[in-house]
Amino acid sequence: MSVWYLVGAILVFFMQCGFAAVEAGFTQAKNAGNIIMKNLMDFCIGTVVFMALGYGIMNSENYFFGLIGRPEYQLFTDFYSFNWSNFFFQLVFCATAATIVSGAMAERTKFSSYCIYSAVISAIVYPIEAGWVWNSQGWLAQLGFIDFAGSAVIHMVGGITALIGATMLGPRIGKYDAKGNSRAILGHNIPLAAMGVFILWFCWYGFNGAAASDVSQMAQILGNTTIAPAVATVVCMIFTWAKNGKPDVGMCLNAPLAGLVGITAGCASVDAIGAAVIGVITGIAVVVVVEVVDLKLHIDDPVGAVAVHGSCGLLGTLLTGFLATDGGLLYGGGLRQLGVQCLGIVAIAAYTAVVMTIVFLVLKKLHGLRVSAEEELSGLDPTEHGLPSAYADFMPSTNLTALAGANAYPAPTEGAGRPVDEAVPVQVVSAPSGITASDVKLSKVTIICNQAKFETLKTAMNDIGVTGMTVTQVLGCGIQKGRTEYYRGVAMNINLLPKVQVDIVVSKVPVSSVIDTARKALYTGSIGDGKIFVYDVEQVVKVRTGETGYDALQGEE
Repeated sequence: MSVWYLVGAILVFFMQCGFAAVEAGFTQAKNAGNIIMKNLMDFCIGTVVFMALGYGIMNSENYFFGLIGRPEYQLFTDFYSFNWSNFFFQLVFCATAATIVSGAMAERTKFSSYCIYSAVISAIVYPIEAGWVWNSQGWLAQLGFIDFAGSAVIHMVGGITALIGATMLGPRIGKYDAKGNSRAILGHNIPLAAMGVFILWFCWYGFNGAAASDVSQMAQILGNTTIAPAVATVVCMIFTWAKNGKPDVGMCLNAPLAGLVGITAGCASVDAIGAAVIGVITGIAVVVVVEVVDLKLHIDDPVGAVAVHGSCGLLGTLLTGFLATDGGLLYGGGLRQLGVQCLGIVAIAAYTAVVMTIVFLVLKKLHGLRVSAEEELSGLDPTEHGLPSAYADFMPSTNLTALAGANAYPAPTEGAGRPVDEAVPVQVVSAPSGITASDVKLSKVTIICNQAKFETLKTAMNDIGVTGMTVTQVLGCGIQKGRTEYYRGVAMNINLLPKVQVDIVVSKVPVSSVIDTARKALYTGSIGDGKIFVYDVEQVVKVRTGETGYDALQGEE
């Protein structure tokens, strides 16, 4: 057994990190710890049950009619001559099949129910159908079914299970309105999801290439494993750009995974043209299926697991029957290989659907699948794990100091946009009559502005002697009510836009100077320049010294 075989298996293990990052990034921050925990336990629980039962079934030397192996336990009875390489290799693949489901069932599944499901798929689902294909005595292996690294055996199985689980769970609270219209629930960390995609792509070279018979075949596999996802991503970008007016980031992060899933079955059987064709088809399919599942079927799949793994796993396995250079329909091989591929797809899908439907129904009836509404709204991190937040020691922040030229607004030109009085309006709010702040009038100036203009505003305030200010990141909108954007194919009315609120209490510097300076600093003539509010202040107290009024706002010499 080659060292590369084991290195490839190690890369497949590291895919757990990629899946965890993708799923955590595409879901809400209040559930990030729960996502990580599920991905961790997928592998750990899977190891226990695969060792106890799954591997003995899958790699048995005694198969009944090519359907199921008699459990064997050389792992325990013949320790030193046991095939450890094959055990480790199959184990990491088994864990991958289980973890695919995590994202589709995210943010509302009982952790205990998920652990039970994970054990079942690793014990009897993956080992049996994988044995049909990868054990030489399996009936699909004897028919010549092509699934080199698991488009059907792993990804389609995971996608079908995800579809069943997400359907039985129902959508997250607030995902659909009373009329059935889909609402976008944004992922909290797109950079984390992107990092997960890159990790998965890197590890996929081991996923597809570990079982290569020689260096030449491995090079072919690695080439195809690059071509298909790259083409899929380009096609997805163009497709969403034409469809929505802008390229969709979320969809384009799903696209390379769709291409990778699609090429997995035929990575050793197709040429470069075949890999490109698979990329084109999966790059479009992932967008269409995500939108059909969400907008038409109203099945809530936060990460697109059904589309990426289920549909593209099926398509990749089917397309191998057309595109395999040896036996494919389009390469003169006739209908036989295509027929075997279709038969294998139906058999694997049917077995998975029946077993996992029974498993989820039993869990739902006897134990429950879904957390309570209160727990879901609070987040699964605190309610399921006692974790206040996966980011408890970190303060969410946005860099308010723009680099020179970054996000810069064009300099206003004469006659452009609106007059400054309309672009940055001022509202004066008076205190109740009879209230005097102090001997010197105190005023609070609240400025709402675009984030990119904060540095300009701060510098301008310093120039006129204003050194104290309180800065808050806020969300809000004016009379324009935001704008419409798309997230993973779902239209979003973004009514609350990110702004910066600057609060300044002034006494020594004239209020009129603060207002005039702020308006000049913020003005571009465009809608959304901001607003300024002026309030009377009743009293100010400096805690350290006890000074009040005007004196409390003065610094020490």
